[in-house]
Parts: sequence; structure tokens; C-alpha cells
Amino acid sequence: MLGSGGPGATGRAGSSYIVLVDGTPRILVDAGPGSFARLGEAKLSLAKVDVVLLTHLHIDHAGELPGLFKARAVSSNGPIRFQVFGPDGRKGSGDDASFPSTSRFVDLLFGPEGAFGYLRDFSAPMTIQPTDIPATVRTDATPAKVYADGDLVVSAIAGHHRDAPAVIYRIDHAGKSITFSGDIDAEGLPDLRRISRGTSLLVFNSVVLDPPGSPTILYTLHTPPKAIGEVAEEAHAGKLLLSHLSPVIDKSQEAVLASIARRYKGSVVFAADGLNVAP
Repeated sequence: MLGSGGPGATGRAGSSYIVLVDGTPRILVDAGPGSFARLGEAKLSLAKVDVVLLTHLHIDHAGELPGLFKARAVSSNGPIRFQVFGPDGRKGSGDDASFPSTSRFVDLLFGPEGAFGYLRDFSAPMTIQPTDIPATVRTDATPAKVYADGDLVVSAIAGHHRDAPAVIYRIDHAGKSITFSGDIDAEGLPDLRRISRGTSLLVFNSVVLDPPGSPTILYTLHTPPKAIGEVAEEAHAGKLLLSHLSPVIDKSQEAVLASIARRYKGSVVFAADGLNVAP
């Protein structure tokens, strides 16, 4: 775990995870602010990291991507190739914000006229291949395989985070699996249930208390503990990791655990920057 926090400056880095495959760092999931420093503290190499999964493009999940890419660039001699997966875009109207697609986001950052376009040949030749994943929730949706390398498989399905296009990911390898909910509200829970069945480890963002313990507007963005427990139980998740922790969750861990335990009887872990969790 490079980052276990949210958008607030609370001492935790923003959401970010490195997935090790057979002991080697291979997949970056989200890149929140502060994850660059946490990467150095963890003494992990990005030399073999070639897959990036972005759950959505809010700053606390994607703001550190240029720093992490440069960290790879300055430590590499040969060509670099990243495959970046993330949500498609959304055109706003009225007061609603627009969100670029992941391919447009990558171009704005690293394209020929991008803010950090120099990185493409700064230290080593860098190729970035973006893939836009449909992020509209549908009642008939099924998880889609978006990446495979032998028995390492990444599947994805649309999430729902109010107006921000969002994606839920599942990584399978050698009989184990990790499912990342991303930031998700009630409308995204049916798709999370579909993709997380039988998962070894369910990484669930935990920001709000059960109603009415948090501001009403936050329930249009996040999932409360009672519902988290229900989803984890229905998925038969082997372990539940609570991340993207807010200060109110930190202060109320016993109440959060009690609420989740009404349905889910498995192991529950609160995330921390630098924590290593096996599925």
C-alpha cells in the first residue's frame, strides 16, 4: 500500500497500491498524491511495473502519475512501456464537470503537447498505451477481461462515483484474486457484487459512517460500513481491506468493525501506508 488516504491532508498518501506478482512489483493501482514518497520508503522497484489501473480520475487517485512515471524513467536504461487502463470520459452540462477519457488524460499529460511530454524520451524511450473502459453502469453488465499475461488476468466492470466515471478491477493470479472497489456509491454496488464473487481480498474504500453519521452528500459518493459488510459477505471474500480512510473512520474503527460484522465474519484490516497485505 503506497497510499491509504483520501483527498484531505491527514498524514496519509492518496489512494495507491502496488501489486506484486510472484514477489515482483507488476501492477500500479491508482496514483494518489504522496505515493511517490511512499514508493521510495517501501524500497520497491518500478522496473517491471508495466500495467497501471486507474479507478477514476479524481486528483486523490491520479494526481501522482507523472511523478511515478518519472521515477521509472530515471531508473531505467532500456525502453519503457506502460499499459494504462481507466474509465472513458463524460461530457458535463450546466454546472456538472466534464471528465476526460483516460486516453485523453494521458495525452494531456504525456502527449507531444502534454504538460509532461518531455518524459517520453527524457531518460529512456517511454511508450504509454491507454485503454478506455466503458464506465456506464448497466443492469446487464458482466466483467470484461482487459489484460492477460499467462495466468495473470485483469478484469473490469463499471463502478459509480456520482458524476466521475469509475471502474472496478479484479486481478487473478495463481488461484488468488484481489478486487479493488475504487470510490463507489450505492449505484455501483450491483456491479461490485458481480466482479468480486469468491475474491481472496476485497479492497473497499471506507470514508463514511452509517447514516446519519456523515454528511448526506457523501452517501452519493461512498459506501457506509453496513453495506460494505453485506457486499463482502455476499462475495464470500476471504479478507476485507478498508482503505481510502477518512479521519472519521480512523476515530470510529470499533463502530465500523461492529457494523461490518453484522453480516461479514471474515478478517477485516484497516489500511496504512506501507502495509503489505497478502490475499
